[in-house]
Amino acid sequence: MVFPPKTGHVLALCLAVVLTVGAFGAHAGAGLAVEPLEVLTHDGARRFLVEIADTPARQERGLMFRKQLRPERGMLFDFHAPQPVSFWMKNTLIPLDIIFIAADGRIVNIASNAKPMSEDLIESTGPILGVLELRGGRAAEIGARVGDQVRERMFKP
Repeated sequence: MVFPPKTGHVLALCLAVVLTVGAFGAHAGAGLAVEPLEVLTHDGARRFLVEIADTPARQERGLMFRKQLRPERGMLFDFHAPQPVSFWMKNTLIPLDIIFIAADGRIVNIASNAKPMSEDLIESTGPILGVLELRGGRAAEIGARVGDQVRERMFKP
């Protein structure tokens, strides 16, 4: 859920990881588009299929209540215009990596292994257009770092 700005940030109540039938688990992803995404690291391109959270309702729900997330899956939050954002892990059952991405697709900052159920704010370090959520620890596994490039239709290098 996106709230009015608070201390210069938009609070996006989004997170948590549940399984979808086959890809994610039984309750997840109903009605969400799934699209390919690549993260270009120093070790090469890493490919994912991501659910798209592009409305306030989808962003509020995010990956909440999910019990697992497969390594090649994730969720991409599209904020439609660059802005500072904040996330929390309320109702999130497993750790997540939260990757903040600028409009040009460049990774701005990464919150690794965000603690499940925490209400502490996790903030972008500047204006971002999108956020990629992956299973906790996955960003380190693929070697993702600040400055790496994310390729997806919403980002314009």
